[in-house]
Amino acid sequence: MSTIGPTVTTRATTTPATTDDPATTDDRGYDTDVLVVGAGPTGLLLAGDLAASGLRVTLVERRGPAVSNMTRAFAVHARTLEQLDARGLAEPLLATGTCLDRLEMFGRVTFDLSHLRTRFPYVLVTPQYEVERLLEDRARAAGADIRYDTELRGLRQDADSVTADLATTSGTTEPSSGTTEPSDRPRSRTLRARYLVGTDGVRSAVRRAIGLPFPGGAVIRSLVLADVRLADTPPAALTLASGGDSFAVVIPFGDGWYRVMGWDRSRQVPDSEPVELDELRGIVRRAFGTDHGMHDARWLSRFHSDERQAPAYRAGRVFLAGDAAHVHSPAGGQGMNTGLQDAANLSWKLAAVLHGEAPDPDALLDSYQAERHPVGTQVLRSSGALIRLAIARTPLQRAARGVSARVLAHVRPVTSYAMGQVTGIGIAYDRDTHRVPDLKLREGRLYELLREGRFVLVAPEGTAPVPPPSTPAAPDRLLRATWSNPARRDTLLVRPDGYTATLR
Repeated sequence: MSTIGPTVTTRATTTPATTDDPATTDDRGYDTDVLVVGAGPTGLLLAGDLAASGLRVTLVERRGPAVSNMTRAFAVHARTLEQLDARGLAEPLLATGTCLDRLEMFGRVTFDLSHLRTRFPYVLVTPQYEVERLLEDRARAAGADIRYDTELRGLRQDADSVTADLATTSGTTEPSSGTTEPSDRPRSRTLRARYLVGTDGVRSAVRRAIGLPFPGGAVIRSLVLADVRLADTPPAALTLASGGDSFAVVIPFGDGWYRVMGWDRSRQVPDSEPVELDELRGIVRRAFGTDHGMHDARWLSRFHSDERQAPAYRAGRVFLAGDAAHVHSPAGGQGMNTGLQDAANLSWKLAAVLHGEAPDPDALLDSYQAERHPVGTQVLRSSGALIRLAIARTPLQRAARGVSARVLAHVRPVTSYAMGQVTGIGIAYDRDTHRVPDLKLREGRLYELLREGRFVLVAPEGTAPVPPPSTPAAPDRLLRATWSNPARRDTLLVRPDGYTATLR
């Protein structure tokens, strides 16, 4: 990927020791309960959840402790905002960006998100680094041990543990002096964990170490991406337009900067080819009829986008999540969101198993694959369909695009289904395991109650229902709540990730 002009700020960092430190090893020989590899949004949310549940969590990242404005992800959808609300992070994140309640495609289709049944009937446009900043602060506050400049070199597992071979190039603390000195020489150590989760992206070292394939290939090449200023203010919506053999997307951040992405069939060059602002101006003019006076790019990038999915998200005591498990086109802005949903699904299951609360630990951990793998497949299909519509080439393909656009625009069940899938609020795992909206209860909002990371049993006033024996919820991990509407007589058990099964 070629880039110009990124700026960076420095994160706080935790420095690992040069050798195994016996003081960090528990009486069973574990250095940590869960080792998370990869400090993107998925890994940070997972580490924060596990640490908040009282587990020992170590998160390692091969990059240094720097935050760059050079980030591709920008869209936070409604279901992700609900998950962040359940962690007390939605309101702080909303303050960093702008909310758009309309998505426009090809000049024919407008998705009106304002009718979504959620507290967040819009898409939040904010840079990925803002999401990471909040998630990292939460993880650190909960006690997660975050180590930058630390790379996974290999792993092995047995029936009880995973042992990771790590190498760090950061400054290291000398046990004799207690001082920290910079060093570029890799320092090796091993770390023994009860479970390991790979959230280390498309080139996942974890996935390679456990021998899982990553079948698929490039769906589109030579995409150009930039953050720019515009002299002419476009409509306040996330807009995708196509013109001839090119398409472009313009997204307002709300602070005077715009994310612009463009593609031109006539200029298919390697990712390493330099990017000039004039190239992007030309693409946007062909797609929109104007470049809106584009100027002052703070960074430019060229990249390609793959469609890939691992056949399994679990191998023994090792799991994959986020881009390490699935990667797809940027259409729909679902990448970061899907990874965060993976983390929300897996974290409470690992916590229940490690706290000894799961009647059948393997069945509960296997449900991560059963629930999230089909979602990854669906996202690949929907984002792939959108990107193929955008790059339609032949008259027949463009006619099909027009028909698809009209169906999406005018057939309400199709429109509702599409919005539910893209925003995440329409995703259910099966008939009895579906998303619960933010219910008003006698004790407060449901998603405020979920901030404790516990199951919530909602029942009519005056009843004392008992959750099913298969529920991994110890008495101190179960909150009881009451319907605010006395007419409701059903009982709902809500999982920590905001999904539920109806009891009666």
